[in-house]
Amino acid sequence: MIELEGLTKRYGEKVAVNNLTFTVRPGVVTGFLGPNGAGKSTTMRMMLGLDNPTAGDVRIDGKHYAQLKDPLTYIGALLDAKAMHGGRSAFNHLLCLAQSNGIPRTRVHEVLDTVGLTAVARKKAKGFSLGMGQRLGIAGALLGDPEILMFDEPVNGLDPEGIHWIRNLMKSLAAQGRTVFVSSHLMSEMALTADHLVVIGQGRLLADTSMSDFIRENSRSYVRLRSPQRERLLDVLHEAGITVVEAGNGTLEVDGASSEQLGELAAQHHLVLHELSPQQASLEEAFMQLTAESVEYHAHADHQGPPPAGGTPPGPGGPGWGEGWQPRPKGE
Repeated sequence: MIELEGLTKRYGEKVAVNNLTFTVRPGVVTGFLGPNGAGKSTTMRMMLGLDNPTAGDVRIDGKHYAQLKDPLTYIGALLDAKAMHGGRSAFNHLLCLAQSNGIPRTRVHEVLDTVGLTAVARKKAKGFSLGMGQRLGIAGALLGDPEILMFDEPVNGLDPEGIHWIRNLMKSLAAQGRTVFVSSHLMSEMALTADHLVVIGQGRLLADTSMSDFIRENSRSYVRLRSPQRERLLDVLHEAGITVVEAGNGTLEVDGASSEQLGELAAQHHLVLHELSPQQASLEEAFMQLTAESVEYHAHADHQGPPPAGGTPPGPGGPGWGEGWQPRPKGE
């Protein structure tokens, strides 16, 4: 279990993490979300004692990280897959970690097999691809067979098979009763992996809730209806006091009523339905809705006006490309 109480980190006038209080519990995969610059990496670094908090406290199974004897046997973490000596082989990299934490040599072989790197165990890490480096970092996190695991962008660089593997690995670790805390910008993966979500924005806690509750509370849910008896269906819905939005192409959208209720209502009036489908926003849509005011770095559409001073042409494929742009004569 990881417990944060009023955790705060300031860099001069900049507040990177602002009074965070939440608990990462065992038995579920907890997703850690936030826009760029929200303070996620700083928070995870403070959990591992790599940064000291300005205020507040963070404990790993009731202790500060610095108090843990052989910390890899308590908590394993992947924060930066490149944090290794490139001149060492994968085996020797893990062996150094094992020896420093009283972990038997046999465990190195086990985790290399788990992450699929046995065939390249004697190759130097500097020659690894990004995906292989990720697998080696995950092996390091698993090395001490810890009860708590933290992963920052664990699928970065992995191929589809690797993404499927790490997703199932995290779920299986949680099913064993371990604490699994994972940060990622890939909303589609988070939606498939996490059971619980902690969301921060500009260093502040925005949500600490289950995946299903998060999506329901931060997005619109409705039922979509289509019927060849559209006008009669509209009359029946209005008579029942149900609010309907006409969405075009003969489609109706209904808020405040379940698909079961609407199906039964249509059956009572002998109405034919060609579509009766509950609609709910994706995790990405709910996340964007909640964090809209917390985004620190906004991207904007390409500038539509004339080229900048000096006559630099717009890039290929950008606005104005191939639309008669001419370079500015010298001297203007």
